Amino acid sequence: MTTTARATVQHDDEHVRVTRWDFAPGESTGRHVHAHDYVVVPLTDGRTDVHTPDGAVTRSHLSAGESYTRPAGAEHEVVNAGDALLSFVEIERK
Repeated sequence: MTTTARATVQHDDEHVRVTRWDFAPGESTGRHVHAHDYVVVPLTDGRTDVHTPDGAVTRSHLSAGESYTRPAGAEHEVVNAGDALLSFVEIERK
């Protein structure tokens, strides 16, 4: 059974929510749908497996400080597929 990564909300107001995610190897966000556009800022290098509802799995390599964006509506589960702690900050624009 996959355990859930630790989510720490750092800021939440009417405009933006900032959440830090920390994952041990094998930990997961759990399946979720993004209600808002968002930016991810990796704090560590690492690998993720992104599982989508259709059963597809996409492996991604994250590099510390190399941010990326995604639109609202994304539905997935993110798993730390590496062998070290993985951390990133997620910034949702409300």
